[in-house]
Amino acid sequence: MNQRTIKTEVRIEGVGLHTGAKASILFKPTVANHGIKFRRIDLPDQPIISADVSKVISTNRGTTIQEGVAQVWTVEHTLSALTGLGIDNVLIDIEGPEIPILDGSSIGFVRALLQAGILELPEEKDCYYISEPFTFEDEDTGAEYMAMPNDKLEITTMVDFNSKTLGQQFASLDSIEDYVTQIAPCRTFVFIHELQKLISENLIKGGDLDNAIVIVDRMLSQTELDDIAVKLNKPSVTVEKEGILNTLQLQFPNEPARHKLLDVLGDLTLVGKPIIGKIVTKKPGHKSNVEFGKLIKRKIQEFQRLKGLPIYDPDKPVIYDINQIQTILPHRYPFLMVDKVIELTENYVIGIKNVTFNENFFQGHFPGNPIFPGVLQVEALAQVGGILALSLQEDKGKWDTYFLKIENTRFKQKVMPGDTILLKMELAAPIRRGIVTMNGTAFVGKNIVCEGIFTAQIVKRQE
Repeated sequence: MNQRTIKTEVRIEGVGLHTGAKASILFKPTVANHGIKFRRIDLPDQPIISADVSKVISTNRGTTIQEGVAQVWTVEHTLSALTGLGIDNVLIDIEGPEIPILDGSSIGFVRALLQAGILELPEEKDCYYISEPFTFEDEDTGAEYMAMPNDKLEITTMVDFNSKTLGQQFASLDSIEDYVTQIAPCRTFVFIHELQKLISENLIKGGDLDNAIVIVDRMLSQTELDDIAVKLNKPSVTVEKEGILNTLQLQFPNEPARHKLLDVLGDLTLVGKPIIGKIVTKKPGHKSNVEFGKLIKRKIQEFQRLKGLPIYDPDKPVIYDINQIQTILPHRYPFLMVDKVIELTENYVIGIKNVTFNENFFQGHFPGNPIFPGVLQVEALAQVGGILALSLQEDKGKWDTYFLKIENTRFKQKVMPGDTILLKMELAAPIRRGIVTMNGTAFVGKNIVCEGIFTAQIVKRQE
């Protein structure tokens, strides 16, 4: 599968659902690996906001992203349309704080994008393949998610609002090719008893009976209906029975469940990569969708780290043995934490630390339950990083490294006697003015046990 963008620019205009502000958005073609980005051209310096879960600042009845002071509200329907059409790269210029709601579905965006035309790019898509099952539960909302390996993207949503009017529903997207006809036309929905609360929260200023399905799950007084009519700029609103307001015809019997699936696809676009796998959701919502997306993003990052998993072959000749290491590093027993170096390039180094019960610190560190101290794991990484930094200097053996800071350190698994730690340090940026920044990861087997970002200064030894 190759990446996609659009052939020509295309514009959509409308009103934001919550802000009520007029908005004009212009989809523009971009190059491969650009991703999906929004640009607030109505603000000074035209700030750009990447479509990424880390940018989400609100999920109250929609998904809002922010960069600095710039916000874009209700991005999920637009993102859903892009992913439904397999479009990975586009710049969306927007005048106003919110994406137009149109009819409350994604079909308006789909039609515009198809009108612009889809252009396949030569670069392949960088997909995230779900390799093993995992689950997520949002205790606040009761939403549940299950992800499983599959050879294509499939999504199933199940909804239950404890309402006899809506009832339990489920919807499935078995093939992304069915998105345009089966999912994109499905409109957002709201219960009539929620309208007054949303209005009081200063939301749905652009709400209209034409851009949402209003579900009547209880009868309201005429005073309540008159108040809703005023807020929606309608002469009157009448309810004759429970069901769908104004006898609106559903496009599918399970249209609300299908719209929930539409939202799931849109919110998960914020992961930043196409997802290949089967996802089953129960009671999904924007908040839980985004939290699930953050979990997937963390798994992608861990997968990226594991792609560089060092392989230790004891039969291969080493780069530096313990005697050679002592000519580079000033450390000595009991504080020399590197036994050998098995790989060394201009960009990374891999060292080995064999943990034995004979280590002197086991006498006082959790006696009876020997655990290799986390601070010494960090020290071992730092020493290996020192070997990388010093190997790049001309007068080897005449320099030392002094670490200035260590950031984002995490310990993920205990290290025990008998373990062999593979210590990998990679340059995060070119060395400038003697300052070196490295990403460090320690492995036992295929498991990451420790990681962090190290910054050091290379200093020449005084004669």
